Amino acid sequence: MKIVYLSLGSNLGDRENTLREALRQLEAPDLRIRRVSSLYETEPQGFKDQPWFLNLVVEAETSLFPLQLLGRIRRIELALGRRRLAPKGPRTIDIDLLLYGSFVIERAELAVPHLRMAERRFVLEPLAELAPDLRHPVLRRTVRELLAETLHQAVRRVGPPLVLPATT
Repeated sequence: MKIVYLSLGSNLGDRENTLREALRQLEAPDLRIRRVSSLYETEPQGFKDQPWFLNLVVEAETSLFPLQLLGRIRRIELALGRRRLAPKGPRTIDIDLLLYGSFVIERAELAVPHLRMAERRFVLEPLAELAPDLRHPVLRRTVRELLAETLHQAVRRVGPPLVLPATT
């Protein structure tokens, strides 16, 4: 089993319920959510003329290989109404694979660690809540150190971690 970190964000529709449903769909025998960060409201990056996002980070344990996990993520995004119409545009759900253990993956369809995670406070703030001393496998710096360089970006904690219903 590998420890993975996923970033989830939503800025269309009922953002909180969409995030909750994405978490519910991620949870499976081959992917167990261990911890969920608090909810953060974040200013859009790049394309600014859109609603603010709700973001969180998940720490999970998985037996899925990276491309299998990416396939699961894409199916969940599609099921929750994700349409890739404009780069950095509004979306019902966005799920990014940030880290997969300490692996470095460079493929056309997948880059791990996520290529822009070190520049994004909306990723680093909730990730630091879960694992501040975790080291970026390429930059070799901690999440806490990376976060200190993104404090100019608007991010605010707006709620506790989402509680998932117990599975039977």
